[in-house]
Amino acid sequence: MIKDIEEAIRVLDIETRALQALKGRIDEKFVRALDLIHRCEGKVVVTGMGKSGQVGRKIASTMASTGTPAVFLHPAESSHGDLGVLAGNDVIIAISYGGETPELRDVLNFAARKGIPVIAMTGVHKSSLAQAGEVMLDISVEEEACPMGLAPTASSTATLALGDALAMCLLKRRGFREEDFAEFHPGGKLGRRLLTRVEDVMHTGEGFPVVRPETSMKEVISLMTRKDVRGVAGVIDEKENLIGVITDGDLRRSLERSHNPLDDKAGEVMSRNPKTVEATELAEKALFVMEQFTIQTLFVVRRDSPNPRKPVGLLHFQDLLKAKLR
Repeated sequence: MIKDIEEAIRVLDIETRALQALKGRIDEKFVRALDLIHRCEGKVVVTGMGKSGQVGRKIASTMASTGTPAVFLHPAESSHGDLGVLAGNDVIIAISYGGETPELRDVLNFAARKGIPVIAMTGVHKSSLAQAGEVMLDISVEEEACPMGLAPTASSTATLALGDALAMCLLKRRGFREEDFAEFHPGGKLGRRLLTRVEDVMHTGEGFPVVRPETSMKEVISLMTRKDVRGVAGVIDEKENLIGVITDGDLRRSLERSHNPLDDKAGEVMSRNPKTVEATELAEKALFVMEQFTIQTLFVVRRDSPNPRKPVGLLHFQDLLKAKLR
């Protein structure tokens, strides 16, 4: 057990030193690479074989999800038709620690013929890849964490970290925002928070009952017990403006003070000036309002409509939980 812990710490120490050394190489070459990508009118095509290719896939994926169009091109497949993915306005990031990966030759030759700039990520300055690159980014390490010095470990960590640095600098240059990230991640929690609107989850039709002040409480209770209503009814005036709301709490208070609660009218039982939310508002904002005021429902309005106080839907706290906003 102790030997395992010592070995794991040894690996982390080696990889930490590799990353520390990488910081000293963030210079004008790194900025030139950023400029090439930022000015690119096409896409970034990342390519590499073996472990370099696996790291390259991750770099391309990170760029694509943070505002820089990017794809991964398998160099072996490129020789059999996939070179067609490359266009003259693209930029290539080619990754090979030794810089002599034979499968990259066709990609590099094609790039040279078409005038496509290449950013070389390699650990050998005099390699074929370094010579083919318009910019070379040095990913060399003093040693690999592999005891035999064979499996790419520290070098692949350094490559991945340098790719992340490129992606994050590009993100800032482009002014990429949370809202943009959400557009690319609609299935994630952030995407749901920033893309889900109140109108996407509100109840309409029979799911949000509205009554008049003169409606008997017997009829109101009947409406409130429907399956989709969940114990709430809105009260509107003759102009369809929302003037009150009746909840389970209002019913309990009515039972305490009235001798014949079923004969009461909605206007006598309702709570006035209910909270409302705009239909186009983020559902996250509605959830905040519900939590702040400790309420379970909000009637929905459209404030830019001819009748901005007319309810058009009903939002339940449970609807927001089902939408996985929390």
